[in-house]
Amino acid sequence: MSSALTSTVEGLYLAHHSWLTGWLKRRLGCPHSAADLAQDTYVRLLQAREAPQLVEPRAFLTTVAKRVLCNHFRRQELERAYLEALAQVPEHVAPSEEDKALIFETLLELDRLLDGLAPLVKRAFLLAQVDGLGQGEIARELGISLATVKRYLHKAALRCYFAL
Repeated sequence: MSSALTSTVEGLYLAHHSWLTGWLKRRLGCPHSAADLAQDTYVRLLQAREAPQLVEPRAFLTTVAKRVLCNHFRRQELERAYLEALAQVPEHVAPSEEDKALIFETLLELDRLLDGLAPLVKRAFLLAQVDGLGQGEIARELGISLATVKRYLHKAALRCYFAL
């Protein structure tokens, strides 16, 4: 990590951390979540490849924090859906707490890998990988051609391969 990046992030942190935490608290209503997401925002900045050229630091921080906030809400929605699905599973076949945590982390990673793909591309990929449907079945389920299914699956597979 470059020293320019570290000093830029350190300067942003010292000058704007309290403001950013307050901004997030107003959106979340929870001071603890706001503090966590403020830290996540600065961690994201530290993971950047190069120091940003800042004209408006608060506008920049707001943009990064909004992305972190969107990821937070998406994670909450995914967790809610996962817990609802688990509630439908009979108790004698339900996964252990450790397995639940591993499955949830896998779901989050899959969501991250597929982020940015069109909804139908994601759906086709999930139907193939999670539900085990064949390409013809996916075409019928989604009402698209077999060639489109193949293209979608290839696109999703490339996204997963190059993201690793």
